[in-house]
Amino acid sequence: MIRFVWRLGLLAALAAGFAWLADRPGLVTVRWLGRVFETPLFAAVAAVLLAVAVLWFLYQLIRRVFRSPKTVGEYMRFRRHRRGFESLSKGIVAAGAGDGAAARRHAQIAAKTLTDEPLVRLLEAQAAQLRGDRAAVKSAFESMLASPDTEALGLRGLFAEARQAGDLQKARELAERALRKNPSLAWASSAMLQAQLAARDWTEASLVLEQQRKAGLIDAKLADRKRAALYAAEALDLETGKREQALNLATKAHQLDPALVPAAVVAGRLHAQQGSPRKVFKALRKSWELSPHPDIAETWAYARHGDGPKERLARIRELVANHDGGIEGKLALARSAIAAKEWAEARNALEPFLDNRPEARVCALMADLEEGETGDKGRAREWLARAMHAPPAPLWVIDGVASPRWSAVSPVSGEIAIAEWKTPYDALAAPLEESVEPASQVLAGPATTVEPEKPRKVQPVRPPDDPGLDDEGANR
Repeated sequence: MIRFVWRLGLLAALAAGFAWLADRPGLVTVRWLGRVFETPLFAAVAAVLLAVAVLWFLYQLIRRVFRSPKTVGEYMRFRRHRRGFESLSKGIVAAGAGDGAAARRHAQIAAKTLTDEPLVRLLEAQAAQLRGDRAAVKSAFESMLASPDTEALGLRGLFAEARQAGDLQKARELAERALRKNPSLAWASSAMLQAQLAARDWTEASLVLEQQRKAGLIDAKLADRKRAALYAAEALDLETGKREQALNLATKAHQLDPALVPAAVVAGRLHAQQGSPRKVFKALRKSWELSPHPDIAETWAYARHGDGPKERLARIRELVANHDGGIEGKLALARSAIAAKEWAEARNALEPFLDNRPEARVCALMADLEEGETGDKGRAREWLARAMHAPPAPLWVIDGVASPRWSAVSPVSGEIAIAEWKTPYDALAAPLEESVEPASQVLAGPATTVEPEKPRKVQPVRPPDDPGLDDEGANR
């Protein structure tokens, strides 16, 4: 568009110039070799312009004649490069389609012409991978390390080869080198993070996670949750040995993610050991509102060492009064009430969960209640029999894998994962059509008729999170 405007302006200027000369006639006189030549001014100017144009044409013609060998050479090089790029394109397509022979053939053709093209070495590596030549693959990727433009590509290829060969130390060194070259490389950052998580090096893993956040590889909110999980994992490891450091880490984790149960529980236990019950309540209250959990209730109940069952029951009442906590709050209240021999309160807390196949932990608490309140061992055994075929208690679930212990790392992917406290999927999907014989026919005891149950999955008599009667309550 700009060229068109310039040409239009030039034509307009020439037209205006000729019009100006036409309006001002005159003669141009030239004396040369004793002769006098006269011509109109308009014709003289036109002749000069024509001469300039002819001279320019002759100059360009001579210039092209003298440059023709170079032009021919450039054209031939252009044709060779075009064939090289066509072979490179066809080779990449063949490698993507899994045609190793075609990929190798096109890579050889492209390599003859495109000596400095990084994609040629990549194609050679892919062709070698397709035919299973590990030495050629390694050689191709190592050749890429010589150029800054292809160093990152070579490092990634060598990293994949080292990991496939099982040389994890070499893979980690390559990932570290790539990360030093470019901190925003997602594959190198992820590889480093997985290696540190496998070694339980929580501090270095936190640094890499922060680097990922700064590089924009991870959302800031998700990064805070994952950092909180790392802090909580390290606090759990240090709780028994370095309590002060563990408390600082648990506090940081709790500030980043108040819903993270292990962080709140570790902070609460350590504050309780220091004799600071108010700090225990402060650390646990918000977490209980966001994520009710049996460990939070237990830590809350034992905030003051030396208190008896009555005092612990009073504290649980205070906890559920501020936020009922759903089934976790009711079970915590029932557990404390049984320990304090407040049978009516325990029964009222468990009553809403006795219909529609109660969970195993509810059945275990009912067994404790029946035996403690009435001494009816037959009824207690019936509840224990129901517990064996009742739905299981919730567990920590990460990527579909359930465990009674919380973890910051997924056992499936090896990456930081957010564990969820819920009933495992296999328990939810268990069939409901099966039935079992009444407990009076299974266990020796009073001939009591029990309604047949429809179990999903056999569970232990007492789940791991159900302590039952404590020693003090059992001795009374």
